Amino acid sequence: MAIERTLIMEKTPASVFIKKGAARAFKSGGLWIYDNEIERMEGNLKDGDMAKVFDFDGYPLGVGFYNSRSKITIRMMSRRHDVNINADFIEMRVRNAWEYRKSTVDTESCRVIFGEADFLPGIVIDKFSDVLVVESLALGIDRWKLTILEYLQHVLAEDSIHIRGIYERSDAKVRLQEGMERTKGFIGEPFDTQVEIRENGVRYLVDVKDGQKTGFFLDQKYNRLAVQRLCKGKRVLDCFTHTGSFALNAGIAGAREVLGVDASELGIAQARENAVLNGLEKRVHFTVADVFDLLPGLEKDGELFDVVILDPPAFTKSRASVKNAVKGYREINLRGMKLVRDGGYLCTCSCSHFMTPELFTKTIREAAANVHRRLRQVEYRTQSADHPILWGSDESSYLKFFIFQVCSEQ
Repeated sequence: MAIERTLIMEKTPASVFIKKGAARAFKSGGLWIYDNEIERMEGNLKDGDMAKVFDFDGYPLGVGFYNSRSKITIRMMSRRHDVNINADFIEMRVRNAWEYRKSTVDTESCRVIFGEADFLPGIVIDKFSDVLVVESLALGIDRWKLTILEYLQHVLAEDSIHIRGIYERSDAKVRLQEGMERTKGFIGEPFDTQVEIRENGVRYLVDVKDGQKTGFFLDQKYNRLAVQRLCKGKRVLDCFTHTGSFALNAGIAGAREVLGVDASELGIAQARENAVLNGLEKRVHFTVADVFDLLPGLEKDGELFDVVILDPPAFTKSRASVKNAVKGYREINLRGMKLVRDGGYLCTCSCSHFMTPELFTKTIREAAANVHRRLRQVEYRTQSADHPILWGSDESSYLKFFIFQVCSEQ
């Protein structure tokens, strides 16, 4: 796969001018400019092209990819107006992303490129051992996809890391909003898409072809490790277990009994395989059930657990549905608290960007008041550092993770 060294800006780029007083999110540090923030354009500009961006008075703001089909009309690549977005520029961005991971996380399996937070908007690349999985979500960056992957392989090879295969998971619906087709499949030679990884001492088989998102949720890596400390000798309930990651961390830490619950039969089947892979099948068990239906039944039967873990999918993916999401988070936390033995622990999280930390905290507080439980905060955590939060780019901050000790009212 040869590196394309054609300059994307070798012709004079068109210019985009922002309305007076508009693009406040961008000016505060974000990377997006919306369709209703643009005053006018000058020059010939096609979807996917690079454009120079100016404020209403002609002050240069930088350069970014243009797409008229998307409400996010400009995705900024640089705040410098004199930069060429070429192969050398892409190599610099890729190298910086990898050097950052080497300094901050265990890189055996990690997110290597996190879109806007790595100043490569619209593309995500995960490394699962010696396999890369790429998700490309924006038209402009999609044109650089193969170049980014080629440079990433070169940079990894400098650290003696050989990538044996690349799989594309650009099958999210959001691509349709960019005027792009959804796609998935091998980039290069086919390989076994059941990839074994190791994280926090736990082994997993990751299905990069048919698993959720890119196959595994790497953003909870160190939250799972934090939960390990609570679980030795304990009875643990892991709700929305997916492929068993929190449950297996509890098991590897020495929990005496773990129950993992998820509505997905495929997820539970994979979780059971992962339990066997780690020799935990006698202490870590899984069941297929709707968590909202199961928890009231466990309460009715008088079941209590030393640790309850709530890791639900995003209940809201838009501002319009936040109100209903609050009801869901309140209900699930209320039910979870009822199942925690006095003095036990509740680990609860939200992965929705639109569920702000303030709103999530308020929702948990209301749930605790409703069931007359006192919460003593042990930790507040966010996503792993390979999913960096870029201040000013609000969409890069999404994961909220609390650990509480749950006590009856004193």
